Amino acid sequence: MVGDSRTTVEAFRIERGKVEEFARAITESDPLFRDASVARDRGYEAVPAPLTYAQVSRFPRYRPDGLEGQGKGFDLGFRPEYVLHGEQAYEYERPLLVGDVLTGTTTLSDVYQRDGGRAGSMTFAVYETEYRDESGGLVLTDRVTAIETSGAVGGEGDDANGDDDTGNDEPQPDSSGSNNAGNADTDATVDPEPAANGGAVPAAEPVDTVRSLDGVDVGDGGPTVVVEDLERKHFVKYAGASGDFNPIHYDEPYARGAGNESVFGQGMFTAGVASRVVTDWFGLESITAFGVRFQSQVFPGDTIVATGELESVRGEEGVVEVALEATNQHGETLLTGSATASLEE
Repeated sequence: MVGDSRTTVEAFRIERGKVEEFARAITESDPLFRDASVARDRGYEAVPAPLTYAQVSRFPRYRPDGLEGQGKGFDLGFRPEYVLHGEQAYEYERPLLVGDVLTGTTTLSDVYQRDGGRAGSMTFAVYETEYRDESGGLVLTDRVTAIETSGAVGGEGDDANGDDDTGNDEPQPDSSGSNNAGNADTDATVDPEPAANGGAVPAAEPVDTVRSLDGVDVGDGGPTVVVEDLERKHFVKYAGASGDFNPIHYDEPYARGAGNESVFGQGMFTAGVASRVVTDWFGLESITAFGVRFQSQVFPGDTIVATGELESVRGEEGVVEVALEATNQHGETLLTGSATASLEE
């Protein structure tokens, strides 16, 4: 089936109310995502959608009749309880705008296996979905990597249930400290020292939006986005906004029955929070690529701290590349990622 394509999203209308709901669910307060006059003042034809808004296409009303198979319509024989959402990436031709009506065509671009160490044999499936508007113009390319393990990776009895229609969500860290989605093909363990923050929660730090390459240098830091004291309602709000209704994110008995300490947040919720770093830093319209690799889960009572650092400046192209990280209040890495922005020279 590698190389096969099929229509997986139909009549995906970008709706103003849903854009505002989704923005609020990822804790984005910028009026750009709810006020048409603000959008016009910033040069948009209509209210734009946040970077990870394509997740909303998972709602059943956008799924073509007769589409079968667990992963984007491809039945690879994966056992859903042992599938992890490993990576998520986007490439943007332009922002999604209220009023767009999109069609998504998904290609199974690769399937391969690796030895995952403690996780046993692991099968990777890479799906690439192109979203086109009514004129046939390409708007967005979405790439997702799903990973099927040979058994539950969080220890005996843990089901590693998750949130993606290709399978499931982030890994259950096992007793050795392995973060099995982020290091799926290795036998690595987490460094005993905090990965960031020094175990303390920094204050949120805004920055002025950068529009040009003037004064931009490798090593520059972006805004620090902080969401403190998460509650179950954050996960419920994201479920309603995105269409991810896996009960592992809001049903305590279900989550504990799957071997988790409690319900936990959707990985794409954390990704949405992390996306605010680059949209605040460079402006939504400048972002040409955004991607994340999931490492571990976020639980009620946790804090998300998202940061970015400028990794490269390609002055001749007017392009900057950013490394991203989201950690919790203990400095443990929740996800790593990258983004690319095109700026004025």
